[in-house]
Amino acid sequence: MTLHPSLPPLHDAAPSRAALSVRLTLVAGGLGVLALAAIGAGAFWPAATPGGPVPSGPAPEVWLSNLVLSDGTGFAAPEMQIEPVLPRNRAPLVTEPAPPRAESRTAVAVIDHGAAPVATVERVRLTPVPGVVARLESPTVVPPPRSLPVETAQADSPRAPTRSPFPRLRPQSAPIETVPDDGAAALAALAADPDLAPRGLIRSRTPRARPEAVTRLASLDLDTPASAAPPTAPATAPVIEIAPLASAAVSRDQCDAGLSRAIPRRRGGAGDGSTVIGGLGGLGGRQRDDAILAEVLAGNVPDFLRNLVPVTFTGTGSNGQPTRITICVTPDYLAVGSNRDFVRVPLGLPAAMRVAERFDMVLPTTRMVDAIYQQASVHLSPAPMEPGSQMSSTAYFLRHNATVQGQLHQVGARLGQLVAGQKKDLVLTNRLNSNPGRVAIYGWHRRGGAAIQPLSTVHGAQYADYSHGIRLVSRRAFVNGRAVDLRDLLGDSRLASLVSAEGTITNRRLLAALD
Repeated sequence: MTLHPSLPPLHDAAPSRAALSVRLTLVAGGLGVLALAAIGAGAFWPAATPGGPVPSGPAPEVWLSNLVLSDGTGFAAPEMQIEPVLPRNRAPLVTEPAPPRAESRTAVAVIDHGAAPVATVERVRLTPVPGVVARLESPTVVPPPRSLPVETAQADSPRAPTRSPFPRLRPQSAPIETVPDDGAAALAALAADPDLAPRGLIRSRTPRARPEAVTRLASLDLDTPASAAPPTAPATAPVIEIAPLASAAVSRDQCDAGLSRAIPRRRGGAGDGSTVIGGLGGLGGRQRDDAILAEVLAGNVPDFLRNLVPVTFTGTGSNGQPTRITICVTPDYLAVGSNRDFVRVPLGLPAAMRVAERFDMVLPTTRMVDAIYQQASVHLSPAPMEPGSQMSSTAYFLRHNATVQGQLHQVGARLGQLVAGQKKDLVLTNRLNSNPGRVAIYGWHRRGGAAIQPLSTVHGAQYADYSHGIRLVSRRAFVNGRAVDLRDLLGDSRLASLVSAEGTITNRRLLAALD
């Protein structure tokens, strides 16, 4: 067949090499593109093969009634029977309405192939449930639990049982043992035992002494109103054992030198009283107290004040037992200087309490002041000076001290004898509970024994004038020959009335140093 001469032939007999090369290049390029597309598709959509990784992400949930369970797993015994388990008390599941539809998801099942359980991926067909969104969840394999009777679970359930979408085993709780209520009988038995409940309190079988600092801090009472009921002994005060008076050793009531060992030894170069106090003429109040306090705490105290003198009280305790109490007091009022040259120094209450605390001593009560005057070896008559603003001046201190020294010289008194009547005392009293920030003064007895100054708390705690004195009492006292702490004695309702006209001293803060 011959075509028109102007048309090209249908097939070239021998295509050129250039055309063949172009065609091969196009084919190779197409194959390369197809290979890259296949590799990319495999990376983005991995095929689900047996033993392959399980898709990650939040686990879907499904109702157990819609799952197709296998006959058994490799983790359960062959004779085990799966029984329904009731849910624990939990909030009801909130369902989400959704249109019914049929869908197919992938679930994980465990199949026993004879040796070991192997996790495989199977296709599970879900049956649509009206009004509930079907959720699929990977089942958790747990050891087989003990079967729980349905009747017992229904009896213990507080409400009608419902099927839980997340079933779990109810924990097996141990039975609660019931103990008969015999508390009243036990308390009655304790109350009937006098050794266990001496004053409504149960005494420990292995008692231990409470540290002294804790006892004192626990018994602080600064806010008791004036109209409150009469104070009682603090519960933290230890019980003082009272020995029979007939068996008490009289020799134990002696005030030995060890009671003043807390007072520092006076240095050889310490100044005389008239020199030290005379140099404080321009000071007053707290500044003067601080200067005197520095001298006293350094040991610039006459040696005769270190020899304490006994003062005895006798009476009958609350239990009707005869009792003798002995306290040890300084023979004269606190002074600065040596035995040859000393000056009695009034102080405000804070400074006086610091001295007492440092020297292991306390201030006296009004009853102690009366007993000291009655048992004193030397009785001096009060020597009042002209009242006025100069009463608290240092010059008045020196003048009144010279007057007292002249009285002692006239009666021939010796250093170390118990002297009384020359000063008023700073005392302990429960009145300071309702008058905080005040100082309590009492005393200055006349020859007949009556005190010029009744108990008063009108002055501030820092106030001090020429008529005031600081009489210190050792913390060690003796009850029927037995040594006790005087602070505990003042808190014991059975014995405090023998040494305190107010009974127990409830303001234990006065027994500690004030800042």
